[in-house]
Amino acid sequence: MKVRKFAISDASLERSPGQDGNIFVGNLVDQRHGGPITIGFGRYAPNQNLEETMSVDDVMIVLEGKLSVTSDGDTITAGPGEIVYMPKGETVTIRSHEQGALTAYVTYPHWQEAHEARARGSR
Repeated sequence: MKVRKFAISDASLERSPGQDGNIFVGNLVDQRHGGPITIGFGRYAPNQNLEETMSVDDVMIVLEGKLSVTSDGDTITAGPGEIVYMPKGETVTIRSHEQGALTAYVTYPHWQEAHEARARGSR
């Protein structure tokens, strides 16, 4: 893969796997491209909650709106230009506020492969 630039308009947003809220993700780089990381955009409608035990290391950059992330009883809130790091194995609750949020993310390794492996293991 060569050097590339991405915009939100490049992403094909789909409902985040394993949840039925209005939270959408769109990978732009992932296992299909041969690199070691996944890069994409996420869009959270207003007042959404997502609880997840992280199966990968995840870096989330808030581009618009505001998100709160709770883990082990501690809550941090991030707005535009701020970065949240969620380590593998951590159980988090991500909550969007009244304006929703647009994020960019980078995961290592690929979140989709880890999610699918976890789903196979729970059957």
